[in-house]
Amino acid sequence: MVYITPSHVSGQQIRAVRKSLGMTQKEFAEFAGCSKPTIERWERGDKNISGPITTLLEILKRDTKWPEKLALPENKLKLRLFYMFEDQLCTLIDADEVTQRVEIKNFTDNIQFRAFGRNTEPTYHEYEEFLESRCFPKERDKMKLELERLGIPFYDPIMIIKKTEGRMAEDHFWIRIER
Repeated sequence: MVYITPSHVSGQQIRAVRKSLGMTQKEFAEFAGCSKPTIERWERGDKNISGPITTLLEILKRDTKWPEKLALPENKLKLRLFYMFEDQLCTLIDADEVTQRVEIKNFTDNIQFRAFGRNTEPTYHEYEEFLESRCFPKERDKMKLELERLGIPFYDPIMIIKKTEGRMAEDHFWIRIER
């Protein structure tokens, strides 16, 4: 298959796109997955640059909102959960257990990969149900033995997920927790 992306770009084109995004060289390097010295060298040089940067620039010229779409929002709540499928972030969940607030941001359009499916504004109760769905059930036979094996004093979905990453058998979804 043949694509319409250019075979190369110039340092001036990279600089122009970076500036149109309002990014510093460091910020653009982080977004592009390379080092700041690489961006500096590209922008300063007079040689044509090829490789994945050509496709990235073409995408960014067509839709300058991509960095915003992919940026992690500031965490205003106390707990942050990254709901992952293999190494892809599907849903970012921020929660505050005291005020019982939940905010999410989906990073996939596939509703089967989203933590709450079509629901973009889950209640705290729905959040708690989601957490429990990533743990063994409260009513599990010999639950106390399982908690003891994990080194957890009582049934707490957050503590269980911290230990197990919310992984289930034959499942590629998992959760990373930050406080």
